[in-house]
Amino acid sequence: MLGLLMVTGAQAADEAQLLELINSYRSEVQRCGAQASAELPPLTADPRLVQSIGRAGDLQQAMSAAGYPMVNVQAISLSGPRDAAAALEVLQQSFCKIVLDPQFVDIGIHQQGRDWRILLARPLLTARLGDWQAEGQQLLAQLNSARGHTRQCGNQTYAAAAPLQWNATLGSTAEAHSRAMANLNFFDHQDPDGRTPGDRAELAGYSGQRIGENIAAGLDTASKVIDGWLASPGHCATLMNPQFSELGAAYANDPKSDAGIYWTAMFGAP
Repeated sequence: MLGLLMVTGAQAADEAQLLELINSYRSEVQRCGAQASAELPPLTADPRLVQSIGRAGDLQQAMSAAGYPMVNVQAISLSGPRDAAAALEVLQQSFCKIVLDPQFVDIGIHQQGRDWRILLARPLLTARLGDWQAEGQQLLAQLNSARGHTRQCGNQTYAAAAPLQWNATLGSTAEAHSRAMANLNFFDHQDPDGRTPGDRAELAGYSGQRIGENIAAGLDTASKVIDGWLASPGHCATLMNPQFSELGAAYANDPKSDAGIYWTAMFGAP
């Protein structure tokens, strides 16, 4: 019994380490084939996505039986990696498109010896959201609450920062970018016309000297968005940057898009 418990504990540690490595991998801009990914918030471990090794059958039925209200799920099976680092290497080489897909927000990992079963999923959106202005103001309030505390963003410590003020021009610019991502089914700071956040703000008439932008996808409440950004060093650093004093934020949804819902927060300094 003791031996079995030791093996189970080691497997749990390897599973937790792989999740940490995957989220670290997603938190930085990565190359996947010819594409460059944006920085992505961490995936959330969900026990309903943990499936036994070698399990066959319909994934949709399995998710339904587990009580997970999914829109999309992808399963990855690995055989051979001796530890979490080796498993991540295989994921980077052969499954980066799935691991770096912004629509996925939840993950389940199960290891048995050198076999791994990894499920990434996008849940059904269940929150009842207000219009984009109301949700943008909600995001601003929660963001200001987060800025009010000393915070560690990766290896950098940030002191509490002054609250941001709402800027209508940044808000409409954020809404336009969220709408573009939803309707055109992409997730990037650069739009299909090649415009950067600074370009879009300038075209909208914002005269500030500094622009920053955080984006998110697949999350159906402002609190989930903020939690994801705070757990991502790059997003957290933008959120806590004391040089920013204004914000505009918005979401847009399109059921035909991969992630369903997209968020943009534009930070500015006049």
